[in-house]
Amino acid sequence: MVTFQEFDNALEVRHRHEVLRIEVWGADSVRVRAAQYRLPTESVGALDAVAPGGSRAAVQLEPNRATVVNGELTVTVLFDTALAYPEPQLRFTRTSTGDELLAESREHFWMPGARVFLGNRSGAYEIHQQFEAYEGEKLYGLGQRTHGRLDIKGLSLDLVQRNGEVNIPFVLSSRGYGMLWNVPAVGRVEFASNATRWQAPQAREIDYWITAAPSPAGILARYADATGHSPELPEWASGFWQSKLRYRDQEELMSVAREHKRRGLPLSVIVSDYFHWSAMGDYRFDAAEWPDPAGMVRELRELGVELMVSIWPTISPLSENFADYRDRGLLVGADQGVEFQQTIQDKGMTTPMPLAFYDPTNPETREYVWELVRRNYLEHGIRVFWLDASEPELNPAHPSNMTFYAGPGAEVANIYPSANARLFAEGMAAAGQPPTVLLCRSAWAGAQKYGAAVWSGDIPATWRSLEQQVRAGLNVAISGIPWWTTDIGGFHGGNASDPAYQELMIRWFQYGVFCPLFRLHGDREPRTPTGYSQTGGPNEVWSYGDEAYGIISELLHLRERMRPYIHQQMHLASAAGLPPMRPLFVDFPSDARAWAVEDQFLFGPDILVAPIMRAGQRSREVYLPSGCRWVDAFDGTVVDGGRVVTADAPLSRIPVYVREGAEVPLAG
Repeated sequence: MVTFQEFDNALEVRHRHEVLRIEVWGADSVRVRAAQYRLPTESVGALDAVAPGGSRAAVQLEPNRATVVNGELTVTVLFDTALAYPEPQLRFTRTSTGDELLAESREHFWMPGARVFLGNRSGAYEIHQQFEAYEGEKLYGLGQRTHGRLDIKGLSLDLVQRNGEVNIPFVLSSRGYGMLWNVPAVGRVEFASNATRWQAPQAREIDYWITAAPSPAGILARYADATGHSPELPEWASGFWQSKLRYRDQEELMSVAREHKRRGLPLSVIVSDYFHWSAMGDYRFDAAEWPDPAGMVRELRELGVELMVSIWPTISPLSENFADYRDRGLLVGADQGVEFQQTIQDKGMTTPMPLAFYDPTNPETREYVWELVRRNYLEHGIRVFWLDASEPELNPAHPSNMTFYAGPGAEVANIYPSANARLFAEGMAAAGQPPTVLLCRSAWAGAQKYGAAVWSGDIPATWRSLEQQVRAGLNVAISGIPWWTTDIGGFHGGNASDPAYQELMIRWFQYGVFCPLFRLHGDREPRTPTGYSQTGGPNEVWSYGDEAYGIISELLHLRERMRPYIHQQMHLASAAGLPPMRPLFVDFPSDARAWAVEDQFLFGPDILVAPIMRAGQRSREVYLPSGCRWVDAFDGTVVDGGRVVTADAPLSRIPVYVREGAEVPLAG
């Protein structure tokens, strides 16, 4: 026997010990929650406690069947009494057409069903949620990965945060739906040919959100409505960001900024990276190396440059604040062992030593850390923060051994980077400051509303890596993060005097100028072991030889000309959840071929970019979507859409096309 009960804008289904709730959650969207006995009273996922308003459900109840209709999404709950062990089973269809978008499927025809709860005597469960698989379906999103694929159908992926692997469990389907797995537990998802299965070894409930907006852009808009809209990108942030592994002191950093201005090169941001501090957890400059932060910031501001500082969530036992963190319960706990989860050779250490992490899910931690940041950085005029190692980066990589204010690590560890960004967003707001850019190495669903800008982590300096970035950036954009960048040239390695690497650097810059954030960084040769004495090889735009410098300097000026266009796209990203860098199918959903193109992208609606990703390549095929004509940005040739062209790609440029009639300031 099954019981259906209608509540305000929701349907509750009860069968045996399971409670299943289907609630209207924004236009064309519902939230589905399921648990044993009762739904948890608190959720630490990406959805607010109260649903977005403005939508009303039409609920219809029958003895063994119920439907919930919200705009273009219809949810049918069927209790098939012909089965030996019937369970309520969900089917999602498009209201206007009746087409099936997604449906639950049982793990076995007998038992278990589509939703599985395996108890572990802790009050939590191993949970499974299984859906049908569909031939020909394409899936996009799930954050940022290193698998080098845009379409993630057919992959089995861990739901965990790692360096270069950003877990945002949202997918957009070519069948016309978007789905957020709103469970921050460590887990796994399998997009197999026989089923799709989401799984977590320890969780309190199944919780997901699904939308059936009528277009990819509409799906992204509904997703932003549900999880939060990004702020407007600050004006200073759209220019060029300069960084190397580590500028060792104030004078070295200032000499680079002054040289940019002497050469007439645009520069918006320069970075004081790790080990600028006295100790991890102090959150202040080492006065021996950075004697006048306020004066440094004033001079940079006169040059039109913002200073970004690197802030790690790691706490050294040698920090002047360590006793406070420990005794006030502000550190991430350990299920077993002491509260140390990483090792590094920080200031004052003769050898790598264990480090702790602060716990940003704790409101008191957020207040404590922000007060240090406010006093030691913001009061000097620093308003740009690099939240590095914010997965957090564990050694050994055992997130289930952590414990948080928000719950056991196995159940909530994936929200760490989002909670960390929240710390700084709330702090800036409390200080009366406008939203800033938080450069984060990791994120979770909803992090965009805090101003999180993701970069692709510590990637290798290889052609294969460049190719992977194109797909990674598009998937993280589909996952709700409009602000994204890479380490131009890759992070690990690269010899500035090597002609082969110089070619890679040029091609990466040509790609990077069309990324939402335009940023150079990397640990160049000669490389040294990780520790506070590191500095890294040269990584300024003039480091790569005369030919590369000539091309790169032109790209810096191209970026300057594009900045008004970029801010138009960033305004749209903030208002409507439409990322500026996106796959072709977002703007051309009726063009079947656009869904299959993985190595090109649109930058806003009017610029089509086709990166060069192989050494020695001087031409490539480019697909121009149907429905308009396209203009070669360099020679003015007009080409009809819906066809493949072979485009020239001399070392000085990559193929770029502009939608006919668009006014885009690319020409010098």
